[in-house]
Amino acid sequence: MTGSLPRPEAGLDSLADRNPRVPPEQLVAELVPPPRFADVRFSTYVPSPEHPSQAEAVAGMSAFGASVVAGDSGRKGLFRRRSAPSGPPGMYLDGGFGVGKTHLLSSLYHQVVTEGGRRAAYGTFVEYTNLVGALGFLPAVEALAPHHLVCIDEFELDDPGDTVLMSRLMRELVDRGVKLAATSNTLPGALGEGRFAAQDFQREIQALAGQFAVQRVDGEDYRHRGLPAAPAPLSDDDVRRVAAARPGATFDPFGRVLAHLAEVHPSRYGAMVGSTSAVCLQGVGTVSDQMVGLRLVVLADRLYDRDIPVVASGVPFDSVFTEELLGGGYRKKYLRAVSRLSALARDGAALAG
Repeated sequence: MTGSLPRPEAGLDSLADRNPRVPPEQLVAELVPPPRFADVRFSTYVPSPEHPSQAEAVAGMSAFGASVVAGDSGRKGLFRRRSAPSGPPGMYLDGGFGVGKTHLLSSLYHQVVTEGGRRAAYGTFVEYTNLVGALGFLPAVEALAPHHLVCIDEFELDDPGDTVLMSRLMRELVDRGVKLAATSNTLPGALGEGRFAAQDFQREIQALAGQFAVQRVDGEDYRHRGLPAAPAPLSDDDVRRVAAARPGATFDPFGRVLAHLAEVHPSRYGAMVGSTSAVCLQGVGTVSDQMVGLRLVVLADRLYDRDIPVVASGVPFDSVFTEELLGGGYRKKYLRAVSRLSALARDGAALAG
């Protein structure tokens, strides 16, 4: 990924030309479930009879949401803390990859906001760390403190600094009467990863651990039953053809997108891709640099959240990261990105017909 980077062709929209300026209040307002989970509810989660913990999780999370809705409606003074509702201040969903934890967490958000008329924030672990990076720690606390519930999806332990940061952020919010709900980042057993267990979560959040109720969710990974590996890349001509024919699509050389990601704060990646109908990438290559790889992981998450197809030539996405990166400390992040980019590439291949 070195040397001069070609510019996209004239007449085609470019992702690398976008550098959105997102005001702080918009960053907080955008902390909502991703579009693919905008309409889910507890009633749309179908528990498996073979895994009773799934029905128990629905009942437990729904009861937790009811406790949030029943809580005090707000502060009693400018610097007074909200009195906390009864029950535990935190709920942790402990389960494997693809058992519906995000569905349940999104349903909790909708119960509190849509049905209960309360304020809630929903984001991934990375989105909250990016929010702190964009706003600063104390402004981020002040921005989140008025919420009755803060949902944290895909809690991660692979970066000790970020784990300590999030533990401190959660402690500040709990002290102000905010309730929390979290899930963990896990990956399919087929990829050689075990479950991120509740004891790992509780150990790392230290002082808060005893304040979280743990809800188990057992089951099979519904997203990876019989799915094929990463699809074969398309030709450059096919990628260009899809970009030209699809309104709202972008077309870029892969290297130019990677270079551009270094110039945009990760908290703005969502806004950068928000109006895109498909991301068309020419000449996908293997990434060996850690920082470049981690930025690509965040981009993959934002594309996946929004169901944006990826149309690509070059190497298949199961070869986009080197073995050194896949074997390192951020292994789970990279494998998650491979899984998500591969799924989006399957959607993109369908566009090429």
